[in-house]
Amino acid sequence: MTTQPEACDLLIEAGFVVPVEPHGVVLENHAVAIRDGVLLGLLPIHEARARYQAKETVSRPDGALIPGLVNAHTHNPMTLLRGVADDLPLMEWLQGHIWPIEGAVIGPGFVADGIALAIAEMLRGGTTCANENYFFPDVQAAVYKQHGFRARVGLPVIDFPTAWAKSADEYFDRATEVHDQWRHDPLVATTFAPHAPYTVSDANFERIRMLADQLDVPVHLHTHETAHEVAESQEKLGQRPLARLDRLGLVNDRLIAVHMTQLTDAEIALCAERGVSVVHCPESNLKLASGFCPIGKLQKAGVNIALGTDGCASNNDLDMFGETRTAALLAKAVAGDASAFDAASALHAATLGGARALGFEAQIGSIVTGKQADLACVDLGQLETQPLHHVISQLVYAAGRHQVSDVWIAGKPKLLGRVLVDIDPDALVANARQWRDRIAAIRIS
Repeated sequence: MTTQPEACDLLIEAGFVVPVEPHGVVLENHAVAIRDGVLLGLLPIHEARARYQAKETVSRPDGALIPGLVNAHTHNPMTLLRGVADDLPLMEWLQGHIWPIEGAVIGPGFVADGIALAIAEMLRGGTTCANENYFFPDVQAAVYKQHGFRARVGLPVIDFPTAWAKSADEYFDRATEVHDQWRHDPLVATTFAPHAPYTVSDANFERIRMLADQLDVPVHLHTHETAHEVAESQEKLGQRPLARLDRLGLVNDRLIAVHMTQLTDAEIALCAERGVSVVHCPESNLKLASGFCPIGKLQKAGVNIALGTDGCASNNDLDMFGETRTAALLAKAVAGDASAFDAASALHAATLGGARALGFEAQIGSIVTGKQADLACVDLGQLETQPLHHVISQLVYAAGRHQVSDVWIAGKPKLLGRVLVDIDPDALVANARQWRDRIAAIRIS
């Protein structure tokens, strides 16, 4: 009796599949079958052809198919501020340049146009999910949804008036409105995004903790970013920021702690015990001279590690391949150990580690049957990645984002043969240039 082939929407055949789960595994000449946006099967190509009747087949014999990269900390509207205030320390950069410029231009149009530009850049670099932290989350969510891009959108809280909200009550009222609007969306979710310990009061942190528990959302927070931040907290409050957050009940498995360059061994152990996720942003930290996140120690302690680019005003790109390479190399230098944060661990942080930090690990982050088909294919046949001895090492230490050939989110094509689907890059460039002219005309006193 002949078995009828099983119907699927898409069969992607690749020279190599790196599923991330199991850790460090590379499967040669494998295929993934996708139906209704979900990964239906992962098996050798010859078996897949026999088992599935696909509406469409994409064959990439020189390609490495990986989970879509997860940018676990970014400020994507700031793509429009790329390069406006370079080579400055954090507080001078923030208070003397970024905040005044934002005060002059921030609004729904700025946010929408910056995110549209960022989505195109991320897709061309194999990123399929972002953890967003900026103002006007309602606009952010709408643009991500329009482009079919997966995101957690931050609900901002900060202790001073902005174009988004004028008082603590307004920040929280608007946050719950946006959360309620998007709470059941398959692609866009929310998280609380208090700016930092030095800009958010105890009362507002307590309110965030209560609402995060009630609404079942994470808390996405810059913390322990610089030595100055820690010293100022000790001087003013008599506590390091993490101790203060712990006192307020926020050091738990909902916390997405970003930067974390200043950590004691006891603080690392606390993060491991409580299930905190740490988002490492090495290039931004290097550029702003903020310090070095002790990735080797965090990894040994069992802390979940994710990677983020930060915003284009302090990186200055959204290149997760570059970020992953920098993270792997820097971890070795900081630890004084060439084996620290090896290539497979770095790729894990850029995919499943990010998904876990965002609470999306059941949906994305690895190529596992039943998960969403958020995938990127990297062309390793180019001369920059030849000869090919070790696929994962080549992905982390040699490949560049220009080698991303194809991207899918929930099984829908977003980049095919390096061409963006349903996005006009020329229009994005023209729009970015008009924002450049507007920003260049701003005078900062």
